[in-house]
Amino acid sequence: MQRRYITVDVFTDRAFGGNPLAVVMDAGGLSTAQMQAIATEFNYSETTFVLPPQDSAHDAQVRIFTVRSEIPFAGHPNVGTAFVLATQAEKPPARLKFEEKAGLVPVEILTGQDGVVGAELTAPQPLKRLTQLSAEQAAACLSLSAADVKTDRHPPQIASVGLPFLMVELATREALRRAKPDAAAFGKTFPCDGSDAVYFYTPDVPGSEQPLDLQARMFHPGSSGLSEDPATGSATAAAAALLADLDNTQDGELKLRIGQGVDMGRPSLLLTRIRKQNGAVVSAHVGGGCVQMMEGSFRLKGEG
Repeated sequence: MQRRYITVDVFTDRAFGGNPLAVVMDAGGLSTAQMQAIATEFNYSETTFVLPPQDSAHDAQVRIFTVRSEIPFAGHPNVGTAFVLATQAEKPPARLKFEEKAGLVPVEILTGQDGVVGAELTAPQPLKRLTQLSAEQAAACLSLSAADVKTDRHPPQIASVGLPFLMVELATREALRRAKPDAAAFGKTFPCDGSDAVYFYTPDVPGSEQPLDLQARMFHPGSSGLSEDPATGSATAAAAALLADLDNTQDGELKLRIGQGVDMGRPSLLLTRIRKQNGAVVSAHVGGGCVQMMEGSFRLKGEG
């Protein structure tokens, strides 16, 4: 059986930007072990597998694998998978609903003059604010000093809207650029509340190519030690939800334009939208553009 795949760069409007994703279109009948082996073979930060939905009211079941394990939810895999399915459809849908380990994930399709250009997801879980860490401990994970960490808005804290990350605000763009992951400090800090990754950002955005509210980076364990992710939708949505929760706005929508991946040569733009009612975050959204890159097929040994 030939299984088709399409790769796409997510959270970008240009090839070789954003975060690459492989989408396996015909995943029915694959075992978990086979999916994991295929994801490891692609060696992207994530690979998705599209399966028939368990409930016919939904559009697909989507399973998400890193090179190391299956995860319950992620940002750029949802945006990229929705983009791929919409571009492959005879008539692109306005929205899709995916069944995932973390729950149902609605995804709106973004269109422009040339048709489908991207997607925006709604996070599957409400904002969870979990363990707080010291500035010293967070800074050590980034090979920085505690003076580089800002704590006036929030201390370093684990937060999640489906997948947990340690959120750290830095004082300057220079500190963001200077950060490097420290394996020993990571080992002392993680796992914590199910998280093994640090998302860190700064509102100091001088000289950006386009208007930005924040510039961010993310370090996580990869296939060969600690590595960096060029565009992390799940972390970005959680960070935006955390900042919106801290904002005095009682009712309305808070939007942020967040850059990521610049310091690793894969510039990305993530657009967040957080809705609040009666002072509480009621939904978190993150979206952006996508560019299709490659397509092909493979056949596993022993299959027809």
